[in-house]
Amino acid sequence: MQQVLLTAVGAYALVIVSLYVFQRNLMYHTDADLVPPSDTQLAHAQIHHLQSEPGIDVQSWYLPGKEGMPVIVFFHGNAGTIADRDFKAAPWHAAGYGVWLTGYRGFGSNAGSPTEQGLYADARAAIEQLKREGVDPADMVFYGESLGSGVATNMAYELARSGTPVRNLILEAPFTSMGAAAQFRHPYVPARWLVRDRYDNLSKITQISAPLLVIHGDNDKVLPQQFGRELYAAAKEPKKAMWIDGGGHTDLFDYGVGQAVLDYLDELG
Repeated sequence: MQQVLLTAVGAYALVIVSLYVFQRNLMYHTDADLVPPSDTQLAHAQIHHLQSEPGIDVQSWYLPGKEGMPVIVFFHGNAGTIADRDFKAAPWHAAGYGVWLTGYRGFGSNAGSPTEQGLYADARAAIEQLKREGVDPADMVFYGESLGSGVATNMAYELARSGTPVRNLILEAPFTSMGAAAQFRHPYVPARWLVRDRYDNLSKITQISAPLLVIHGDNDKVLPQQFGRELYAAAKEPKKAMWIDGGGHTDLFDYGVGQAVLDYLDELG
């Protein structure tokens, strides 16, 4: 009996150690290659290679909008590449909005390996490039999808603290923190305390005054809608939520979210 108990404890400890050591392999799925804009619905996108840190060259795409229109700065989730989000960005650009698709280190053949601070550095480089393009933060709409909600929220938080807030913050299928998300995914281990890349959206959202839109499906098995509701409850006004009946984690645009985002932005002028 003692031997069985020791074996079970050893196996449990091995699971915890493995989760800690390999957590970034579970968090970031970087094995997709980036196709050129010509192979997507964004054929005319400008390619920008930005060096967010020495030796880290990251490719992003930019489609300027009509004069006077804001730029939607898109931060994608933990898998795929910016090219995979062409179906989201194309209608926004067709409506006149500028669109910037932010590339991450380690994704789509970009150099480096993703970490929380690394993705923040990539996002800062993108924002600085947009400023050089003549786009002020007041004309930027930050859009964060899943993992990208952590990047978008942090960048909105940093700009709010600097006194140069963004125009809007939109979060699609977000989470409160990576610790909470990890605990949901691995309920039988102390996953919350093992996470190194924390993406603490909940503490930052309270410091952001930009108009907020939260979009979340009630059939999301990856990041339950409760995460979005907790973020929404903690956020300042003005804020709006779209709780999508039947919506999962990756299919929200099948429920008309793309047009709903345009309607929301148009309402705000």
